[in-house]
Amino acid sequence: MTNQHPEQIARDKIDQMLRDAGWDVQEKTVIDFSVGRGQAVKEYNTDIGPADYVLFADGTALGVVEAKKETLGQNITVAEDQTKGYSTANLQWIKDKQPLPFLYQATGVITRFTDQRDPRPRSREVFSFHRPETLKAWHDQNKSLRSRLQEIPALNPDRLRDCQVNAITKLERSFKETRPKALIQMATGAGKTYTAITFIYRLIKFAKAKRILFLVDTKNLGEQAEQEFMAYEPSDDNRKFTELYNVQRLRSSVIPGGHEVYISTIQRMYSILQGNELDESDEQDHPAEHRPRRKEPYPVVYNQKVPVEFFDFIDHDECHRSIYNLWQQVLDYFDAFLIGLTATPDRRTFGFFNQNVVSEYSHQDAVADGVNVGNEIYLIETLISRHGGRIEAQQMVEKRDKETRAKRWDTQDEDEEYSSQQLDQKVVTPDQIRTIIKTFKNTIPEIFPVREEIPKTLIFAKTDSHADDIINIVRDEFAESNQFCKKLTYKIKEDPKSVLAQFRNDYYPRIAVTVDMIATGTDVKPLECLLFMRDVKSRNYFEQMKGRGTRTLEHDDLKKVTPSAISDKTHYVIIDAIGVTKSVKTSSPSLITKPLVSLKDLAMQVMMGDDDPDTVSSLAGRLARLDRQLTAEDQDKIESQTNGKPLASIVRDLFQALDGDHIEARARTIAEVPDTANPGEAAREQACKELVREAAKPLNGKRIDLLVEIRKEKEQTIDHDSRDQVLNVGWDQEMQDQAQRFIEEFRTFLHQNKDELVALTIFFDQPYRRRDITLRMIKEVLNKLKQDAPKLAPLRIWQAYEQLQGHKTMHPKSELTALVALIRKVSGIDKTLNPFGDTVRKNFQSWIMTRHSGKNPKFTEVQMSWLQNIRDQICTSLKFDRDDLNYPPFDQKGGLGKMHQLFGNEMDALIDELNEELVA
Repeated sequence: MTNQHPEQIARDKIDQMLRDAGWDVQEKTVIDFSVGRGQAVKEYNTDIGPADYVLFADGTALGVVEAKKETLGQNITVAEDQTKGYSTANLQWIKDKQPLPFLYQATGVITRFTDQRDPRPRSREVFSFHRPETLKAWHDQNKSLRSRLQEIPALNPDRLRDCQVNAITKLERSFKETRPKALIQMATGAGKTYTAITFIYRLIKFAKAKRILFLVDTKNLGEQAEQEFMAYEPSDDNRKFTELYNVQRLRSSVIPGGHEVYISTIQRMYSILQGNELDESDEQDHPAEHRPRRKEPYPVVYNQKVPVEFFDFIDHDECHRSIYNLWQQVLDYFDAFLIGLTATPDRRTFGFFNQNVVSEYSHQDAVADGVNVGNEIYLIETLISRHGGRIEAQQMVEKRDKETRAKRWDTQDEDEEYSSQQLDQKVVTPDQIRTIIKTFKNTIPEIFPVREEIPKTLIFAKTDSHADDIINIVRDEFAESNQFCKKLTYKIKEDPKSVLAQFRNDYYPRIAVTVDMIATGTDVKPLECLLFMRDVKSRNYFEQMKGRGTRTLEHDDLKKVTPSAISDKTHYVIIDAIGVTKSVKTSSPSLITKPLVSLKDLAMQVMMGDDDPDTVSSLAGRLARLDRQLTAEDQDKIESQTNGKPLASIVRDLFQALDGDHIEARARTIAEVPDTANPGEAAREQACKELVREAAKPLNGKRIDLLVEIRKEKEQTIDHDSRDQVLNVGWDQEMQDQAQRFIEEFRTFLHQNKDELVALTIFFDQPYRRRDITLRMIKEVLNKLKQDAPKLAPLRIWQAYEQLQGHKTMHPKSELTALVALIRKVSGIDKTLNPFGDTVRKNFQSWIMTRHSGKNPKFTEVQMSWLQNIRDQICTSLKFDRDDLNYPPFDQKGGLGKMHQLFGNEMDALIDELNEELVA
């Protein structure tokens, strides 16, 4: 009969936890240091009384465990002084009087640990005991990790942005204060990963961190991180990071040794702790967006192959998505410092990291610093997008199979109204898609003036089927080839990575359509336009999607994929065709509250380890119903994915996993008791877990998707008769207000700098000297603008004027000439905003007419050609000098000598007159 005393129950649990961690639990009367790597000796005598456990490794006393009954867990910290007393007491038979460094208090439910060698010893809760070889290694080191953190040298700011220096400096201060969790909030595009690799490098080099986990929640993010580690070169060494330290991205259930940095998805780390394999298809999507949440997290148990102290630090990228509920236990398992990285935290993120926000660098900060570019919102609103549509009874309608896209025609039985939410799900209205795409095409000249090609555009679609419809209509409306517009999802036949690389680096494709593959965490720097044809309810997810367009890109790099670009990337445009910028957003993905859970949700839960009887039986019932609806072709599809195992067999295994007789038989095997004996509840629970796990083996992400697609309604209606119409097209009102703010800020900048910059002094205070302004002077203004106020780029301010005026002007040919025209407008020289080249040509025309009037001699055809070349030179360079005659196109026509031959002694006076009159 089990001893029911609370103290003994706690001791039994602690004994098992110690054994799991590699300690041989021994009585004080039979100590044997030859058994196991470490020994936990019970009731070991000291001069102040027996200690509950004294821990030995290689014959050396290392630590003390103070055991308390479970109900004292709420006051467990009061036992810290008692534990410390045993650590400094004289141990029987031991001459060395050194205090024992490692102290534990445990109830069998919670365990707290203190390393006495730390600069300010502070107890912390740990999942379980550390292994004996770990404590021995720590003991043999001169200093603890937290002591070594105190000695990290000051950061060299070379190659780092100010926001990165601030984040790393404050993070290292947090380490020195031994805060267990820290959150870095840094805008998308500000260099979160580079920041992380920098402090990881410093932790390994200066703090001698043994192993660091870089945790992500999608395979794509892991691959990107791996590439960035390979490319990183520290400022104090000319070798790459991967030449100095070993980096391993985990692809199986085994963690190989000998590496300093491990990259893993949180899904894979969970499966590793459970001892299970994970299909790579289950790492494609981040779990928080597509997987259901359980009321209770999936249980994580101690894993001897991956002890709690395996990692010293865990750096969790995009931490706002996967640190809660079912996944939090993965993070709680490790005794490691936890650093979160995200651009979009919510209140739960701040709470999880104990409000220890070491860096707050918002998107607005990044735009102000020129690290990111801002966005502008352009609305396309159509009748069907807002109100839905109606299909009349008795008309012929097209039916299309969702999977095969096979078509047939049928008669509509009754009137059917469909809402905007049902678009592209139950009903497809091609004209609604076509209206949006056609409007988008027609407004590109307004949104992106002086572009000879379509800007790199990403379209967000609702489903893969919706994406296909969009692609076909885009190619048709733009009259372009297949390479012009491509799909970017994990389900395409072409390698998604290859298509993404083309979209990022090549001229084609100009437009990519995605569902969620590059909604988050993927850099496409040349991207200048996001077209939303799907709504998003999660505020954080929407911010992540918008973040795809925020990356900055210099002019030369942008021209490689968009040759007609005339400046750096200054902003990106969100084209809202579905109301995504107006819809209500939740601060985090909503919880599952409906009693009827979808088939995919049930299957994913069971695949990921949920053995709750209701969940398993619900899944079995759903699959049984589906099995009765399968065609022979459907069955062949399933069996081709499950190594010949029919769906009916999977259903039978799931039901048997809940069968009492099967559970009892497996439980007796586990408990190693006769057929007539009671195996106990623990064995039954373990038996149920094993049976469910075995029954769920045929399930993985790819196979579940196949079942879900088969289960979906076989057909969708194609509404060819409804005609859509545009209700509203134009800049969002907030963009109008923003445009006004930009213009006011630009005016303020010019006035504040007019005494410092010569060009501004002339324009504002000495306009009669405009002929003296040189290209170098204007470049000084542009450089000052880019340095102090990068968001006020000349082409951005130009567009702001166009938004307020409600009409387009001819677009300037360069940033410099745009800046001249803007300064002329603000300084009052010009009443309207016109490209500087237009002003010069207009003035040239007036000057010629004046010179040719009356009895003045008219210029010959050859002379006019030379004068027009001078005019064009002033259009681009603001001024013409005699030295310009030594360069094209003038040197090719004979240069200074030829011009003197044509104009004689009037040449210099003519040049001065042109410089004055044309810039008037």
